[in-house]
This record gives sequence, C-alpha cells and structure tokens, in this order.
Amino acid sequence: MAEPHRFGVIALSGPPNAGKSTLINRIVGEKISIMSRRPQTTRHRILGIKTLPGAQLVFVDTPGLQRHPSPGLGRVINRTALASLSDVDLILFMIDCRGWTPELEQLFARVAGANAPVILLINKIDRLKDRARLLPLIAHSAGLHPFKEIIPISARKLTDVNGFLKSIAACLPAGAPGFPADQYTDRSQRFLASELVREQTLNLLGHELPYASAVEVTRFEYRDDHLLNVAVIIWVEKASQKSIVIGRGGRQLKAIGQHARRQMEKAFDIKVYLELWVKVKKGWAGNAAMLQSLGYLEDQREAGS
Repeated sequence: MAEPHRFGVIALSGPPNAGKSTLINRIVGEKISIMSRRPQTTRHRILGIKTLPGAQLVFVDTPGLQRHPSPGLGRVINRTALASLSDVDLILFMIDCRGWTPELEQLFARVAGANAPVILLINKIDRLKDRARLLPLIAHSAGLHPFKEIIPISARKLTDVNGFLKSIAACLPAGAPGFPADQYTDRSQRFLASELVREQTLNLLGHELPYASAVEVTRFEYRDDHLLNVAVIIWVEKASQKSIVIGRGGRQLKAIGQHARRQMEKAFDIKVYLELWVKVKKGWAGNAAMLQSLGYLEDQREAGS
C-alpha cells in the first residue's frame, strides 16, 4: 500500500539567535529570512514552503522568543512569535549546543503549552570539539519534556537536507498540498526588498544602531527597460540615529544601498535602481498606527487567525 501524501504546518521556534532563519533558508533553498549576528533579527512571521515528492512542509519562521521583551515593538514581536504556535501540526524548538539555562527552560514552558508535538533541534554542533558532550545534553533534554524526537544538527552545514525533511514529514498528518509546488514563501518581493535593506543596516552598523529602526518600501516598480525601481525609507527615532545611518559624508547609507542592491539583484534576477532615505519618527516603535503601517500588527492577526 502506497504511503499517503503528507501536509502540515511546522512552527520553527526558539530563543533569538538560535539559528532558525539559517535553517529555513537552507531547507527552502532560497533566502526568505534575513540573517545577522544581532538577536531578534527576524521580526515577522514568514512562511517557507518545501515540496517533496510525497509531502509538502510549510515552515513558519517566527521571531525569537524573549523572556522580558521591551515595550511596544518588542512585545508585539513576542506576541507574534507565540501566536504563530497556535494551529500548527508540529513545533521545532531550536536551542544551540551550549544547552539549557533556567531562562530558556521558562521560555520553553510557554511553547510546551501549545497543542502540538515538539521536536527539539540542538543546533551549532559543528562548533563542538567533543561530540560526546551532546550525550548529557540530550539526556537532560529528554527529562524536560516528552519530545517526539531530539535531533542534533548544524543549520549552517546541513548536508542531508532531504533526510532531515523526511524525518520531519513522517510526523505530519496525511493531506493534499496546500500550495503550488513551485511556491516557496508567502511573502512578496516588496517585503523581501525591505528586509534586505534592514539586514544591511544590522550587518553594517552593528550595535551602533538601536533596535528602534524600521524599513518601509514606498516604491517597487518594474520598468519596461528591464529595471526594478525601488525606493525605501529607513525610520529611526532620533536625529542622532539618523546621523549614524547616513554616516560621515553619506558613506554608511551608500554602503547599505550598495550591499542591499546587490542582494536584490541576486534575489530578483534583474538590475535594480535603489533610492534610500532616512527619516525620524519619534516613538514610532510604541505607536500602534505606525506598527500597523509597517506590517507588525497584521502579522499577529494572521498568526492568530
């Protein structure tokens, strides 16, 4: 008897900087989630869709869970992460090979309360010099929760992607595909353009730029001369932050634009003309109307619907 086709929605959860976005990009084979060394890089709920011969897996890349989120934007992001755990078929909870802390165990308690089985992913094992150190971590983890599986991985160097996906698919219910076979995300190119600019602000400015910055695409037009015209505003809360983003003689803003443009041309396979502007909006991260216009509040409604 032939195996039934499997379909399911899988929430990828865990603390900030565990490697969730790295894994989802590796699985899908496309860059749909931006990455930086800074925690809380992922702010939105993003779907990554992987179609196999006998299964379709829909991964939900969620923002990293924080125990004490900051008011305004931080709490909105945390609510998005928690709401994304509802109505899923499976949760992949990711930690890194350094193991559990009391704070991380408290975060996981909120995840364990969701009505879905959980697979624990122990990431970054490529950084372990002695793999034997995994054994006590696996034993300790097994005592915390009846995980469906505990899988040590390296999201960055995952070689057997299909083998990993088959083990995940086996945990999903039978069902027909929910998306066309060639679709790999639910997010638009316009959204990805804004994320690519935000990625470069994080990577190039590091800790100089506070988290109270956001990106808004005001123009995204394909022209007849095979050129994509994109205009973007980088929002900050203070004039001093604007100066940081622009840099002396406009050097930082120019570098952000150059790197983001190259990433867009690679992602969209077309020449890109990119305009960047930096504007100040005091208190935007705590302004509900501003958060809604930038798509954060819609994320919560979609995740909870």
